[in-house]
Amino acid sequence: MDFSPLEEALSSKSYDKIADVCDNLMLQVAAEGIAFQNEWPYAIHLLGHIYADDNNSARFFWKSIPSAVKEGQPEVVAAWRIGQKLWMRDYAGVHEAIRGFNWSPETQALVAAFSDMYTRKMFQLVLAAYSTISVQDASLFLGMNEDDTTKYALQEGWTLDPITQMLTVKKQSTATEQKLDPSKLQRLTEYVFHLEH
Repeated sequence: MDFSPLEEALSSKSYDKIADVCDNLMLQVAAEGIAFQNEWPYAIHLLGHIYADDNNSARFFWKSIPSAVKEGQPEVVAAWRIGQKLWMRDYAGVHEAIRGFNWSPETQALVAAFSDMYTRKMFQLVLAAYSTISVQDASLFLGMNEDDTTKYALQEGWTLDPITQMLTVKKQSTATEQKLDPSKLQRLTEYVFHLEH
């Protein structure tokens, strides 16, 4: 079986394409009638869906994996544990599931890239949802210990109250400059005047 498109996507770090590449390869080998169940990269395929934030596809793919594979490949089960935590919106549990397994060399880079992306996503969620948050709560969202969370937040321009251990979120300023053209204002005034009279 030719996994070169998948190997190419992994080596070029095109992790967002992995699920599609695997789906297409699976359709291709199934159409050709090739038995592929024993050598299929189930963990990478499942992690590809998780990386692409396609939890529905990950869930349906999990259901299609043969029981023998689920029992014989603990890495597939560990990948699904991440999917379960995402499904349940257990933010801290996602980080625990990532750290709770010794990933194979084939999946390490993909899992690390997902972990980094997920941490950034959670940081943006905290940024949008909170004006102040405790260091302890922020560390659950970011999957870091409290010291690392504090350092990360301070690097992003947040402030820390050392007494209460509360982080004050620095909102991203969205500068919207409104350019007022005098000719547009004049036309608008004439239009409104015309409607009133």
